[in-house]
Amino acid sequence: MKELFQHTAITDGVTVRVAVNFLPEQSRIEAGKWFWVYHIRIENHSDQPLQLLTRHWRITDGKGEVNVVDGDGVVGEQPVIAPGGSHDYVSGCPLATPQGSMEGHYVFQGADGREVKALIPFFPLAAPATAG
Repeated sequence: MKELFQHTAITDGVTVRVAVNFLPEQSRIEAGKWFWVYHIRIENHSDQPLQLLTRHWRITDGKGEVNVVDGDGVVGEQPVIAPGGSHDYVSGCPLATPQGSMEGHYVFQGADGREVKALIPFFPLAAPATAG
């Protein structure tokens, strides 16, 4: 099954694409826990290799509570993406509400030492009405 990327942001030659899916089998709605999985594809359209150094996420739940997550790399990696190349990873997000949103940015370092801050597009987290 080919995944469709629903959200895209382009910043300084870096394209970030996101596909998000609600996972009812990982959720415990009776306990107030909803879970989504998201697939990110980062494409390097610049003329030099870029290394992903850090990530910054702003996760907002349905009550407006904001959780900021900063860290090194993504899922334990700090990949170097060649010009014309891409890097894919999958991660997940639990919430205490049946809807919310995520957005943020990555910081890359180019081979020339310059830092590039690439936006992660805003994307909604929404459980189907029947799931909550």
